[in-house]
Amino acid sequence: MRSKIATYGILTVGALAFLFPFYYMVIGSLQTSPDTSIGGAFPHPSNLTVENYTAIDGRINLLQGLANSGIFTGGVILGTIVFGVLAGYSLAVLKWRGRSATFALVLLVQVIPFQLLMIPLYVMIARDYGLSDSYLGMILPFFINSTAVVIFRQYFLQLPQELFDAARIDGAGEFRLLWNVALPLVRPALLTVVLLTFIGPWNEFLWPFLITKEAAMQPLAVSLANFISTIAASTSNPFGAMMAGAVVLAAPAVALFLIFQRYFTSNDLGSGVKG
Repeated sequence: MRSKIATYGILTVGALAFLFPFYYMVIGSLQTSPDTSIGGAFPHPSNLTVENYTAIDGRINLLQGLANSGIFTGGVILGTIVFGVLAGYSLAVLKWRGRSATFALVLLVQVIPFQLLMIPLYVMIARDYGLSDSYLGMILPFFINSTAVVIFRQYFLQLPQELFDAARIDGAGEFRLLWNVALPLVRPALLTVVLLTFIGPWNEFLWPFLITKEAAMQPLAVSLANFISTIAASTSNPFGAMMAGAVVLAAPAVALFLIFQRYFTSNDLGSGVKG
């Protein structure tokens, strides 16, 4: 009993320490008069207001920004899952010459920072392909994610080979094997990739800002970055305005995690094999 109490006590302290910055961000966004001290984490009710959020809504189009972020992030997630599943399946299940070398190249891509490729990518997409001021120009550089390929490959490698052999004997092709045998067993990998992929494009502001200067097409992260850097200082409460902008940007990511975290379950991958 003492061991359980100590364990839960440590976990509770860790959870509070992890959640406190989010709590402080929300409280800071609701303060009428900014209080950046520790005591500001527990403000008097008379010092709470939603005017900081009203200031954001009055300066930028939140609905348009959310729609643009949804298109940008949704396109990236779609491409990441489709190409990640296909590449991960081929690297894990199919037997072909050069498979190990190809996987080594996938790992090598993860070592190269995206910032090093930003200028040549911009020249290629904006000048050569003529995709500036378009959603496709924003989505295309993130369409294939090497991290997703590695995650799917590792999950597919855990699947018993006997499942695929039995399906092939019954006449199933590779795409049917992927759809009916492999994918239902790697649902945790799908959710992991969705969450990991969502965070990147949702918070990305530099690349969309380079591709388009039109405010009507800029994702929420770009609009909020402009608001925080140039407009928030002119408001009556710059600290509260910046915290409110951070809350607006973080809220969808937190909500997505809370919705999907209960679906992270471990699968008995070998249950379909006798013995």
